[in-house]
Amino acid sequence: MSVLIRFSPPSLTADQYDQAVGRLNEAGVFPADGLDYEICYGSDDNLRVSQVWDTREQLDAFGARLTPILSELGINPGEPEILEVHNVIHRGERG
Repeated sequence: MSVLIRFSPPSLTADQYDQAVGRLNEAGVFPADGLDYEICYGSDDNLRVSQVWDTREQLDAFGARLTPILSELGINPGEPEILEVHNVIHRGERG
């Protein structure tokens, strides 16, 4: 079953987000298997990130790679909210 994770860090800038994505790309682990969507939104130093994953196991595997990178960059991701997804509708598809 798909899962949604929402990160609401106490403080996250566009530069910090871009650095984290760059490190993940350099490591060859982004975008990760099972990641359907990643949306980064907000303003100034108050960005948020939401992701939709195919399975909880894929999310957990990615989290094991992401956590050390965030730590190295001094990014506190806060306590993420993880929810089961009932439905995902893509443009051009019927729900």
